[in-house]
Amino acid sequence: MKIAVPFEDGQVFQHFGRSAQFKFYEAENGQLLRTEVIPTNGQGHGALAGFLVQHGADVVLCGGIGTGAQVALMQAGIQLFGGLSGAADAAVADYLAGKLVFDPDIHCTHHDHDEGRSCGSHCGGRVPLIFPILHQHLLQCPGSLWHRP
Repeated sequence: MKIAVPFEDGQVFQHFGRSAQFKFYEAENGQLLRTEVIPTNGQGHGALAGFLVQHGADVVLCGGIGTGAQVALMQAGIQLFGGLSGAADAAVADYLAGKLVFDPDIHCTHHDHDEGRSCGSHCGGRVPLIFPILHQHLLQCPGSLWHRP
């Protein structure tokens, strides 16, 4: 399994779409095998889903994330755990220990952040989903990876 975390100075970077790099963690049977930091080379927002697929990510742990990126990850079959902050290594350890709970309603609904501010600094990344109908559609649509009969 490969876990990806938007990464800056050892911390979970709080604006998914502006991530300059991701730290990838490869794990097996709950044990961490190796890590690697990979730059996004200027890719942002929607293009990051392709970047993560290219690098084999199965799971993303992040801070704030917009609805478009959230949907792109769902369509790519990448599981998302949003609203996290603090040390990236600690977030991954919590995930591997089963301490994180999937919450599909976590993302950032505003993208007009002032310079130097991030989603985590004013909303903690925990903002209600602004498109509940779209989310419900993804769960019910037979063509969706998230279809629940």
